[in-house]
Amino acid sequence: MITLGLTLSREYTGEWTWPIIPTVTDSQTLLDSLNWRYATKHFDPHRKIPDSDLHTLLEAMRLAPSSFGLQPWKFIVVTDQDLKTKLMAESWNQAQVRDCSHLIVFAARRTVDVHYVDHFIDSVAQQRNVDRHHLQGYRNVMADFVRKTAHEIGNWAERQCYLPLAILLQTAAQMQIDACPMEGLDPIGYDRLLGLGAEFFTVCACPVGYRSEHDKYAKMAKVRFSTDEVIEFR
Repeated sequence: MITLGLTLSREYTGEWTWPIIPTVTDSQTLLDSLNWRYATKHFDPHRKIPDSDLHTLLEAMRLAPSSFGLQPWKFIVVTDQDLKTKLMAESWNQAQVRDCSHLIVFAARRTVDVHYVDHFIDSVAQQRNVDRHHLQGYRNVMADFVRKTAHEIGNWAERQCYLPLAILLQTAAQMQIDACPMEGLDPIGYDRLLGLGAEFFTVCACPVGYRSEHDKYAKMAKVRFSTDEVIEFR
């Protein structure tokens, strides 16, 4: 369990202060949770994630960063057992897809155009209570960015989906919920079964739930290259 503390409220202007938010005070506990996690190979099909914990996982994903803040994604949460079984057949028959508590599919937008940028700017204006006119410069930069080919936009949107996936993996580890990020699947088969149509396409999936006591990989040492090999200071 992560030990939480409170940051002090800090004055920004005479009108508002920074919100008080919980902060992780035990860095070792954080690292322990990341060492605890692994790509779970066998889930306990009888254990389900409580609704409150599932809400936390999904909210963490929703809060993930994205380029320009455009969030070019959708998360499909699959709970229907028949659908999970069908998706397993499109996932190299990996049983995690069938046996997990929830299967989370990460889909990217096929089209991110000026109309989508304007939709996002409308949300910014509403949620931050600012005049849309003051966002015109920001809007123009994004509008210029999305004037790319469909292939370029698709590649960009696909890469964005790995940001909420990373957030999901860390959040799940801190909550001692197991997960298995997966690219070993047929995206076209997923698109067909999920009815994604022309608006989205499947990027990857992540079964979440609780490890089976028979999963031998849970007790294996985590294999990572040394710090010196993967981190360089300049």
